[in-house]
Parts: sequence; structure tokens; C-alpha cells
Amino acid sequence: MLIQTNEKFWSGRTDSETNRAAFRMHQVIQLSAPQERVNNKTCTLIGFSSEEGVRRNNGRLGAAEGPNALRSELAKLPWRMPAECQLMDVGTIVCEGNQLEQAQAELGAAVRDSLEKNACPVILGGGHETAYGHYLGVREFIGPDAKLGVVNIDAHFDLRSYDEQPSSGTMFKQMLDTDENVEYLVLGIQEFGNTDILFDEADAQGVSYVTEQEITSGIMDEILQKISFFIEKQDYVLLTLCSDVLNSAYAPGVSAPSPFGLDPLIVRTFIQTIASHKKTLSFDISEINPALDHQNQTVKLGAYLTNEAIVALLRGRIT
Repeated sequence: MLIQTNEKFWSGRTDSETNRAAFRMHQVIQLSAPQERVNNKTCTLIGFSSEEGVRRNNGRLGAAEGPNALRSELAKLPWRMPAECQLMDVGTIVCEGNQLEQAQAELGAAVRDSLEKNACPVILGGGHETAYGHYLGVREFIGPDAKLGVVNIDAHFDLRSYDEQPSSGTMFKQMLDTDENVEYLVLGIQEFGNTDILFDEADAQGVSYVTEQEITSGIMDEILQKISFFIEKQDYVLLTLCSDVLNSAYAPGVSAPSPFGLDPLIVRTFIQTIASHKKTLSFDISEINPALDHQNQTVKLGAYLTNEAIVALLRGRIT
């Protein structure tokens, strides 16, 4: 079910009502989906209020409140983009009861519609089951034969079996099992956040990954080269961020916090690098859990990282 966004979530300080150079995001947002083709310097925000996948994965609940919490923090940020850049809020798809698969299909339709209208979708999750609905929309838009690179900034592979039912831990196995034109890269894997069977599954599926220890060891140039090599092999790229990749000192309000997570500045670098690439179509952020947050710090960090993605996607199209 798609619910229109309440304008109360888009409010904040107003320094000027006429000088665009002083505008904040709440002053430029359009609370509607594009009805016709827009210029390619447009981002659409799509909420996905779901934690059914987290529940099935025995995670801590609360991520369904993430989309509106992120909107409230995004609203306050300065809008430092050229006048031709647009920002539109499509609304929020709500997962009703345990109807996860239906909600993911609806998210896919919203993502596809934005791409068909020439916009860059930015999805505000929700549990990380968000990523599968995101994927469905991108794949439908690009067609079955295009090579799609899925880049996941995450502490976990999310390659669990879905024999019983899909969850927030199965999405990428679902993609790889059913789509021969998908390649998967994960940045931030925790060596003790995944079992041996998940590492074995990653190797069997040909998954590329970089561990948290490799990232924090200071070989960033090599890692950025690996990312670039991965992207160059693809026709299109989608980027997904699971917020539990962040160090819990910065992001306590996630389903699976980790004291050995990544510094936000590293995650920002990954987002800027990947989202600005001309092959990258879209971005989602997942696992922001306001119910578990401390003084709103995770929500605020999530909004800042989402803003980095919006800016990078638009700047990639400007150039």
C-alpha cells in the first residue's frame, strides 16, 4: 500500500523564502510522484516501511519507522544543488502484516516507474529486505539481459537459505539464484559476523567482497580500484547500504549493531565514489531503527549519508 507523505515530516528552519542559495531540503521537495518524464537531474524518494524481513530473520524490530524519521532529518539539510535539480517524494509503501513479497513487488513497481520517468530512485527503508524490492524494479527497467552490478555496503553477506521463507538475510542469494546476469560486491564484511557456511556460499556464488579489517588496514586505494574494476564490468549498478555496517558508537540504532563497524567517513567515501558513477541508477538505505536510537544520532547519520547519495547521483548526471 502506497501512502502519500505527510508534509509535517518536511519542515525546518527557513532562512529565506526567495533566495534559493539559502534553501534547505524542505523548501525544494515536491510531495508527488513524477507524472511524466522529468529531466535526468531529478531524484525521487520512495519510503519502504517494512520490518517483516527483520522479524523473519529474528532481528530487533523498529526499522519500519525509518523512512519518516529519515525524512525529518533530511528536511533540515541545506540544498546546494543547481536550480535544474529536482527532489520529489513519491510516498511510502507499507508492508501490511506479513505480506513482504507483495510489498517488495510494489516497491519494485515504484522504482521502475521512477526510472522510466528518467529519475534516480532513492529508497528509504525499512529493513534490508528493501534491497530485494529495489532490485526487482531495476531489473525490470533494464531488461533481463543487461549486466547488473549490485554493490552492498554491509557487515553481512545476506546469503542465507530461503527454503522456508525470504527474510532480511536472504535477498542477495535470491538474486544470484535466479538471475544469471547479476554480480555481487559487498564492502565491510565482518569476519565474525558471518558463519563459515555463508563464506562458503559467497565463494560458491562468485561473490566479491572486502572485509572490515581490509578496509580499516589503510589500503583504500586498492579497494577503490577493486570497486572501479567491478563497476566497469557492468552495464548498470545499484547501490544498497545496510546501516549495521557502521560502528555502533556512531550508529546504535540498527537491527544488528557492531563495535567493529566502519567509520562513517569511510562509508561516505564509498557512497560518493559509487553513486557518482554514470552507471549507477539508484540507492537505498536500510536498517535505520529509531526505536533503538540514542538521541537520534543514527537517524541523523543516516540522513547525512542519504544526502551524500542524492548529491552524488545528481552530480554524476550533471557532469
